[in-house]
Amino acid sequence: MTEEEILEEENQDLYEHHNFVATAGQIPLRVDKFLMNFIENATRNKIQDAAKDGHILVNNIAVKSSYKVKPFDEVKVVLTHPPHEQLLVAEDLPIDIIYEDDAVIVVNKAAGMVVHPGHGNYSGTLVNGLIYHFENLPTNSNERPGLVHRIDKDTSGLLVVAKTEAAMTHLSKQFFDRSTERIYYALAWGNIDEDEGIIEGNIGRSLKNRLQMDVFPDDDFGKHAVTRYKVLERFMYVTLVECKLETGRTHQIRAHFKHIGHTLFNDERYGGNLILKGTTFTKYKQFVQNCFKVLPRQALHAKTLGFTHPTTGEFMQFNSEIPQDFADCLEKWRVYSANSKEEF
Repeated sequence: MTEEEILEEENQDLYEHHNFVATAGQIPLRVDKFLMNFIENATRNKIQDAAKDGHILVNNIAVKSSYKVKPFDEVKVVLTHPPHEQLLVAEDLPIDIIYEDDAVIVVNKAAGMVVHPGHGNYSGTLVNGLIYHFENLPTNSNERPGLVHRIDKDTSGLLVVAKTEAAMTHLSKQFFDRSTERIYYALAWGNIDEDEGIIEGNIGRSLKNRLQMDVFPDDDFGKHAVTRYKVLERFMYVTLVECKLETGRTHQIRAHFKHIGHTLFNDERYGGNLILKGTTFTKYKQFVQNCFKVLPRQALHAKTLGFTHPTTGEFMQFNSEIPQDFADCLEKWRVYSANSKEEF
């Protein structure tokens, strides 16, 4: 038998759980550390145990945890059971459905709900709820019933779900062609100078922290991304903005606003859970901490969603109210900025 045939036989009962390709700029890094940067909630001990069992492959060859990952290495994690996201279980979960017909469902997702199962989140997701409430939803290439787009766990707001294969194909093409309308409300640290503007820059996975996305000036990295914004209200040390997506990259608004020096308020992954602007007064620090408690997530809400109906050809637009936690935080900032006697 050839080496490839032996490897195939050895791995015939193993299932691929993760697959990552190192970028051209990858510095030599132990594979266990490399995977910790990629896989959320993973521990180094678990990764090292997987390596001992021959479940960490680099370029289809099992490696020890000390192996140094190089540019363009393909790193896989293979295990003896299928990925949990492929073992979907229907769950009776509350879903805020604001529109439904024979082709589509429009959902107002609550903050804290993961859209689809993945590492560390195998139940309680929107998909688990959807397959309970709706039978025979079409499946995309990633085995995610009904989904044509997604929003982050701690982002609230609107999603459209396809109920038929034809609707999924039609809607997916709209997102690919950027013909949908997606407007978000975000609260960002700092006083944004311009009343409106455009943030443009390729977005790709950060070379320093693989759980973050970053903006790259070099066209060789990341994917083209454009965010238009308009200032709605200013509260001295934070600014409420309306963001219109021309592209739909992972963490696009979060990464773009950090890139221009205005990280989203209480966005822990990007450092927005620190006090980035304001005074050194204890009273102010306490005020911000209280705002963090009121809004224990990034201040981002998918407020408006528009798309062409896949059956009727009619352009449909849906709007959602800002959720209570976000609204309460904004009100605190309104009162603070209105009553503050500090120089600005």
